[in-house]
Amino acid sequence: MHPVRTTRATRLLTGALISVLALTGCGTSGAKGDGPALVDRAASIDRAEPLAAPDIAIPHLPATVDSADGRRVHVASADRIVPLTGSLNEIVFSLGLGGHVVARDITATFEQAANLPVVTRAHDVSAESVLSLKPTLVLADTETGPAEAIGQIRAAGIPLVVVAPAKSLTDVGRRITTVAGALGVPGAGRKLVTRTEERISAVRKGVPVAPNGRKPRVAFLYLRGSAAVYLLGGAESGAPSLLAAAGAVDAGQESGLRKDFTPLTSEALVKAAPDAILVMRKGLASVGGVDGLLKIPGVAQTPAGLDRRIVSIDDGVLLNYGPRTDQVLKSLVDQLYKGSK
Repeated sequence: MHPVRTTRATRLLTGALISVLALTGCGTSGAKGDGPALVDRAASIDRAEPLAAPDIAIPHLPATVDSADGRRVHVASADRIVPLTGSLNEIVFSLGLGGHVVARDITATFEQAANLPVVTRAHDVSAESVLSLKPTLVLADTETGPAEAIGQIRAAGIPLVVVAPAKSLTDVGRRITTVAGALGVPGAGRKLVTRTEERISAVRKGVPVAPNGRKPRVAFLYLRGSAAVYLLGGAESGAPSLLAAAGAVDAGQESGLRKDFTPLTSEALVKAAPDAILVMRKGLASVGGVDGLLKIPGVAQTPAGLDRRIVSIDDGVLLNYGPRTDQVLKSLVDQLYKGSK
């Protein structure tokens, strides 16, 4: 769900983007006086939902699968799984194999993973921590790093499958299918894909038409108040597909921003002219809620700021494009069109 870690600059941006997941003590997402425009339903999105018992399968291994880095990986056992992103961890739990997971990275924020040991340091993988757990399978994606840690895990003879990252709704089924194949439960994967896609479709059918017939323009902002980091999402942020499914337009993309994120400026906000602002819940809390957000230069002068129209969704699921994407989309739709039905 995050920008690809291929250069130093991109790695730094990725670290900033997911740092909000580690913030603690942020309180609620809105301060007194935030007004009715902020509706935070994200608190209900905190648990993975495994398949129903009849659909959970026992891994049928060994299997040889394609890894997104061009390798063919032989998987002999799924007894001890280490997923190195929160999204991959959630998929494993949703397939009903959470009992096989022995670790998590810092972005696995859902309830069932809370007591698992963390194998990342400052969002980078600790090869030593991973290997100490004696995994039989490690799942990563092309954003997982550093490369030295991935190489060290492979050099130890541990099967490591890399999954291409998610950037849009079209990636949901692919990622579930890939993980299910690596775990030796392709049938369960098909059932989870069907369940997820049906739920997403049901939410999309309920998207209301905007009262004025014009699709709302939504700006996706990444906020980290403790470090004074304020970024505006563009075409590669991961948000455009989700916003399109909600019947909205990504204001950053439409204003010409072709990269993932760009520093937030008054000029960029004026050009984006958002009707609403999408933020991560803890990021919003880090700037002092809606009142604090409106103090960031340029925000209060946008249509979104003038109407205090802020959409807040849990950090751990917003751009995961995984089995709970329907919940994310429903929360987005409910908040965006509040009062229009």
